[in-house]
Amino acid sequence: MSELAQNTQTAPPLFGEAGAFACLSTEMPEYRRRLPHFQPDGTYLFVTWRLWGSVAAAQPAILYSFPGDAFVAHDRELDRCAEEPQWLAIPSVADLVSRAIVYGESGRNFYSLCAWAVVPNHVHLLIRPLVPLPVLMRWLKGSTARRANLILGRTGQPFWRDESYDHYLRDSSQLTRTADYIEKNSVSAGLVDSPEEWPWSSAGWVGETACPTL
Repeated sequence: MSELAQNTQTAPPLFGEAGAFACLSTEMPEYRRRLPHFQPDGTYLFVTWRLWGSVAAAQPAILYSFPGDAFVAHDRELDRCAEEPQWLAIPSVADLVSRAIVYGESGRNFYSLCAWAVVPNHVHLLIRPLVPLPVLMRWLKGSTARRANLILGRTGQPFWRDESYDHYLRDSSQLTRTADYIEKNSVSAGLVDSPEEWPWSSAGWVGETACPTL
């Protein structure tokens, strides 16, 4: 997809601005919105969120043997939603989100980062949170949405869907398998032939790790 012309409006600092999203010193409890979320201390979490307007096609009433099978089926449908927003396929937008993910570990110390991928309409993240999940997700989404909308020329409109999907890994053996799944998402979506060819993931990222000057 060709990159849209960047909007010339001036955006505020994103990642390093003190107090933009304060880190709360609290426990990591279960929290509920439309979906149940549970975040045990010290465990890795697999988190997925998607663009506003990107919704996978309705699935037939299939009973899956494992919850992970249903998740993969839903994820594959997202990969095939070519008619819905694909803003994360625009290099400057994908760079913005990727830099925020990396800076969330190196600059904000919000989590230990294991694996991640930014694909055209959704994001996968495998982390060990060091702050409550709502805090880090509010920062990740909030610090990228406004700047992305400036790039796209759609200021003031929703960029991310409000909800995210997450589950913690109960077994350490799941860590490598989940990281592999995330990094190969670009391959399974038909975007590249090998994970290292996709620049907006932990497999292929060679961009900045420090807070960008914006």
